[in-house]
Amino acid sequence: MKEKIVILGAGESGRGTAVLAKKEGFEVFVSDQGSISLSTKKMFDRLEVEWEENQHTLSKMSNANYIMKSPGIPSDTALVQSLQEQKIPLISEIEFASRFTNATLIGITGSNGKTTTAMMTYQILKNAGYDVALAGNIGNSFAQEVAENDCQYFVLEISSFQLDNIVNFRPHIGVITNITPDHLDRYNHDFIQYLKSKLKITENQTERDFLLFNAMDDQLKEAIQKIDTQATIHPFGIKKNHAIATYEEDDHIVIQTQKNKTMINTMEFPLKGRHNLLNAMAASTVAHLLDISKETIRESLLNFKGAPHRLEPVLKIQNIRYINDSKATNVNSVYFALESMSTPTVWIVGGVDKGNDYEILYPLVREKVKAIICLGVDNNKIIDAFQPITDIMVETQSMKEAVRVAHKIAEKNETVLLSPACASFDLFKNYEDRGNQFKQAVKEL
Repeated sequence: MKEKIVILGAGESGRGTAVLAKKEGFEVFVSDQGSISLSTKKMFDRLEVEWEENQHTLSKMSNANYIMKSPGIPSDTALVQSLQEQKIPLISEIEFASRFTNATLIGITGSNGKTTTAMMTYQILKNAGYDVALAGNIGNSFAQEVAENDCQYFVLEISSFQLDNIVNFRPHIGVITNITPDHLDRYNHDFIQYLKSKLKITENQTERDFLLFNAMDDQLKEAIQKIDTQATIHPFGIKKNHAIATYEEDDHIVIQTQKNKTMINTMEFPLKGRHNLLNAMAASTVAHLLDISKETIRESLLNFKGAPHRLEPVLKIQNIRYINDSKATNVNSVYFALESMSTPTVWIVGGVDKGNDYEILYPLVREKVKAIICLGVDNNKIIDAFQPITDIMVETQSMKEAVRVAHKIAEKNETVLLSPACASFDLFKNYEDRGNQFKQAVKEL
């Protein structure tokens, strides 16, 4: 008799899981509380996948062997609780996909920097001639890649939500770029819960595996010291008496392992800023552990262009720079962005607040921000936080309006920065939509 999997949500991970599950002979039922796109429905019909939209019919799920929950659905919803009461195993898409591949997995998580680190790592492996795919929170879902192009290596960008429901998922190399308060609305506003979720990346690792972590992140370092993992722990960012570490010394990234020491010249790297150097350290260390030469690593990093919507230069108009940092959906990301500004800045901020504490931004806002443009349905928290330290503060209701106002306020040799610190779902489909609307509005000035 066929095993049955119920998939909650028909987004990227839901579609990918359906494709892989059909390929592996499962009976598949997809249920989405919202509407399903026409192209997705056609794909499901072609694969003979049963689906429903705008509802969840519990009676069609109670005989399932597994429930795959899309990362966007909280675990405390009534439906998920009801299914768990029936003792149906709840798994994430990365857990399901990992059961059908023998590939070497590189899992990259963290509050910030994981997209850039994953893209850097993928580019180095690809340039070294490895059979590799980039998946997870970026590009195609992991399940779809396993179904359609089962490569020898997968570089996976992984969110805390995807790690929440793993059982046996085990990356050969796990990377934690940093941990800062983010998505706390999904973790009962408890930072420790969120931290534990990220640390699940190492819970199934063995002594043959590696866990890389940012040693400049004090809370992460303290947490790593307390966990029980069999993996070889490899800190990056600071040397500090570690026999194994990756750090910066005289314009070089130095990678020190149990076996050897390698130095990679960082002169002429195109991505600036301390945070990008840390991303490069993590990616270089992954590549080194996979026996890729330092020449290939350096060449790849020299040609790395960066992630879209992450401190992405858009245009210069009347000597005013416009920068799209739409992917900055938390306070820590904005900290990096403001820190890298070298001119007076008109800052566009706002959206769906995820439990932000803006206090760490105060010194940078005082030093660098000329004006704040609020862009969100509810801007009260931002106004309360920054009004006492900002001369100019304007509320707007659309991207076009925000960009037009910023253009009027900014002067020659200044910068307009979209770095929202919030999720995008109040006015936009996602952070890409928000970033694309910003770029379009700038082009129309």
